[in-house]
Amino acid sequence: MSLAQQFIAEIQQEAAATKRLLSIVPWEKGDYKPHEKSMTLKRLASHVAEINGWWKECLVQDELDFAKDSGERKEHADTGAMVAWHDELVQKAVAILQNTPDEEFAKPWTMRAGEQIFFTLPKGEVVRTWCLNHLYHHRGQLTVYLRLLDIPLPGTYGPSADFHG
Repeated sequence: MSLAQQFIAEIQQEAAATKRLLSIVPWEKGDYKPHEKSMTLKRLASHVAEINGWWKECLVQDELDFAKDSGERKEHADTGAMVAWHDELVQKAVAILQNTPDEEFAKPWTMRAGEQIFFTLPKGEVVRTWCLNHLYHHRGQLTVYLRLLDIPLPGTYGPSADFHG
């Protein structure tokens, strides 16, 4: 199995869990944040959805330069629109991976802001860290926000404390 096929399998499995979580975000409580330094619920949920769109920047491109790309944020009308965007980004990620040979994962990728280089790593490490681990980190944060709002959580890797069956 190629590296791309392995990543596709992981993306598809995790996308289902992410979609279940995003689907229960109460948009009317979108301004909620558990701490003054925290993102709002709406911003965090959108961030979880948008991370699936980073495969293009991390695999098709050889660098991300914040001096050239401001990272404009997409606004959503409601939870349904955000979930639909998540689904669209997952499909695009899979399409990118279907056209990515194993050799591409060994090529260097750089994150920078103009002349300031933050790091250069092989693309395989970048997608693991920025496209997957980053998603899992923020998805976990989102579960905490929802728990604090007393919203029953779906299981991610099996039953949750709210749903046992």
